[in-house]
Amino acid sequence: MGNIRENNTMDASIGRFWNTYISVLERYGVNPGSRPWYRKHIQQFIDQHPGIRLKEHSPETLTRWLSRLSSSNQLPLWLYKQKVDALRMLFRYLLKQNWAGGFDWDYWSADAPVLGKDHPTVARTYESSSQGAEKSGNDLGQKHPDHYRRFVAAIRVSDLSFNTERSYLSWINRFLRFHDGKIPIDNPETEVASFLEHLAVKRKVVGATQGQALNAIVFLYRRVLESPLGEIGHFRRPKRHQRVPTVLSKREVTALLNQVRGQTGMMLRLMYGTGLRVQECVRLRLLDLDFDYKKITVHESKGKKDRVVPMPCSLLKTLKKQIAWVEVKHLADCEAGYGEVFMPDALARKYPNAAKELRWQYLFPATRISNDPHSNAKRRHHIHPTVIQRAVRKAAIEAGITKRVTSHTLRHSFATHLLESGSDIRTVQELLGHTDVKTTMIYTHVLGKGGNAVTSPLDRLD
Repeated sequence: MGNIRENNTMDASIGRFWNTYISVLERYGVNPGSRPWYRKHIQQFIDQHPGIRLKEHSPETLTRWLSRLSSSNQLPLWLYKQKVDALRMLFRYLLKQNWAGGFDWDYWSADAPVLGKDHPTVARTYESSSQGAEKSGNDLGQKHPDHYRRFVAAIRVSDLSFNTERSYLSWINRFLRFHDGKIPIDNPETEVASFLEHLAVKRKVVGATQGQALNAIVFLYRRVLESPLGEIGHFRRPKRHQRVPTVLSKREVTALLNQVRGQTGMMLRLMYGTGLRVQECVRLRLLDLDFDYKKITVHESKGKKDRVVPMPCSLLKTLKKQIAWVEVKHLADCEAGYGEVFMPDALARKYPNAAKELRWQYLFPATRISNDPHSNAKRRHHIHPTVIQRAVRKAAIEAGITKRVTSHTLRHSFATHLLESGSDIRTVQELLGHTDVKTTMIYTHVLGKGGNAVTSPLDRLD
């Protein structure tokens, strides 16, 4: 009789737990159709941790379980994200565990695509000129395949970035569409001027955009057709807009960074502390970090240049902890039959076994194993840049910052604060990787008092 009463009490307690959990899901707007799934995910988590009460779980046990989930290539992305959110609702809002508020839920549930064939990290390794010619919208490749092959060869020999290649090709295709798919040969200068004026008058583009279109067309005639343009002559030019970069004050940077924790927060602090661009940050590998000299080497940044930036002393322990975590994750991947990382073709041929070496692993790996879009090999790429970009936008809103804040704003703030503290502009130029010091000089706009160090006359009134 006592056992029956005890079982009934336990059943009632379990029933109350699930009812409370469902009410939490309802309060935070989880779709009614998804709530039974959330319950199943929590039950699965409980079943796979026998002997451990829910309140006894820690960030470590949760991370291990999520790591196993993310290593499964059979789990659809939507279902994986749902499992993460179910655990977030449980530990943060129902059980209200102290550690749950600081757990990096955003990293584990980031709705970011895997690196596809068009991503700058991998695109040139995957795409040959013949494959690119087949893409829809590529008029140059479909109507002038020989010219397209020469374009790809010329731009890659020139060592221009993939983003520049993609931009130039886009403008050349628009130029062809403007001329009904034909490349003007007779009196091309007049036809080019006509297209540029069309962009300014009809399309209302800004001066920088028109200049980019002109650069692409000049490249086409000079390097592909080997028939350099002469004097283009007069055409309507939009007024060039001199933009001043958005810079956060030190107080605003602190408020922004306080909103982001975990790995994502570490990445934002690293970007502000070193001036890294978002692509440079996500592509860092373990071998790029030198703790003895407290420096970080950035390989093949914008303009195909390497540079060295200082490693922030305040992040030394955090970065070492991140490396240890990557090592554990990498060992688990190797045991599961994975463990490879993307290597550019030249390095892959030179070091055929390097793809599985720890030192070549990304410092900020993606949450999930993904299929390589070219070879179909299962690899763990770096985290997608959109994770950082979304985190910055969200943090700026939560911090109450009304300025337009992007991930690049942290780089602007890094440069301005260095100059503000007395650093030499040439040093800042080198840290940012600028070719021309004029590019760096734009950050001097905040030095002194207001614009051009002028004191407002209002402040002089008695």
